[in-house]
Amino acid sequence: MPADPAPSGPAPSGPAPHRLAPVTALWLTAFAFTVTMLGTTLPTSLYPLYEQRLDFAALTVTLVYAAYAVGVLAALLAFGRASDHLGRRPVLLAGLGISAMSSAVFLVAGSMTSGGLAALFVGRVLSGLSAGIFTGTATAALTDLAGPGRQRRASVLAAVANIGGLGLGPLVSGVLASFAGRPLHTSYLVHLALLAAAVAAILAVPEPAPPTGARRLRFQRLEVPVAARPAFVQAATAAFAGFAMLGLFTALSPRVLALLGHSEPALTGLVVLAVFTASAGGQVASTALSTWPALLAGTAVLILGLGLLAASLAVGSLALLLVAGVIGGAGQGLSFRAALGLVTEISPARQRAGVASSFFAVAYIGISLPVVGVGAGTQAYGLVSAGQVFTGILAVLALLALVSLARRGPAGT
Repeated sequence: MPADPAPSGPAPSGPAPHRLAPVTALWLTAFAFTVTMLGTTLPTSLYPLYEQRLDFAALTVTLVYAAYAVGVLAALLAFGRASDHLGRRPVLLAGLGISAMSSAVFLVAGSMTSGGLAALFVGRVLSGLSAGIFTGTATAALTDLAGPGRQRRASVLAAVANIGGLGLGPLVSGVLASFAGRPLHTSYLVHLALLAAAVAAILAVPEPAPPTGARRLRFQRLEVPVAARPAFVQAATAAFAGFAMLGLFTALSPRVLALLGHSEPALTGLVVLAVFTASAGGQVASTALSTWPALLAGTAVLILGLGLLAASLAVGSLALLLVAGVIGGAGQGLSFRAALGLVTEISPARQRAGVASSFFAVAYIGISLPVVGVGAGTQAYGLVSAGQVFTGILAVLALLALVSLARRGPAGT
């Protein structure tokens, strides 16, 4: 008799998640991934409103934007391999919790006059922490859930969830700010509701990587297995160049649009969404190519997009800005999907989250550094000159990456 309660107790909650269809588990995890990344870019369309309310300069905006990278890197260093030891679900739930804290801080900041700027920095660091925890872990979880032989499908889903969420954030906040009232509050209330649904989704998904035993979490060096390093360097170089383009474009868009006489938050959201939608489209289209051709083609298209971006700044053309964003985004998507796929394929199963975290660390350094440079350059030389100089630097960097990729050959593929 004493043995009866043990099996009957967990029956309603234990086995039920394991009956979840694998494809459903994949989509639920991707949904949570998208919601988390959406939260990290919600403030993009709202920065001009924060500037008006809190009265700070262009450089301050870019520093607030770049504070995100501080949180990302801290999370990757502290938790980069946590899910390899603790399991994927606990780490994903922690990321969702920190994302909720970020939106709550932004929600309060929207009502503050004194101390509002400090709150923006705190909110951005927290959003970076959530993204840093989530990106490597969710990518590894999707690969685990997809199963052997389906790594490419998982890498596409992970990349689309990541970039798709980043692109939806400015659109959601821009549209709500333009049409729903309370522009500095509504977006974060919506995001908190989505996060609640994401928590339910992760709780419903079976643990794809059972824990190997609790370990004391501590800051650690980001590292890659020796055998995987040649291919990792190639993948990370392409990712850095592509994410730098996204960071630069996102930072420039609200100010370029204002320069052209368009200051509507919804329009800013649509422009940024066009870039990230093109990136997601490039990732999906890249499945028709093998990894190495996608890396080369994506980097080449990225260079073209950067050249058009510089031209759009020179002539002050909104149409050319959109074309540059779509072409550059498509190139970034091609190269990013291939790079992420290569990294997940070459990673040993028990080190997959750690290697993915190292990869994303390189990418997120790329998305933040150009933003600060543009902010400083804008104060010294003006928006157009600063944007052209930094766009040119990125084009040269992407060209060097392309030459390096072509010379080294498909190492590890």
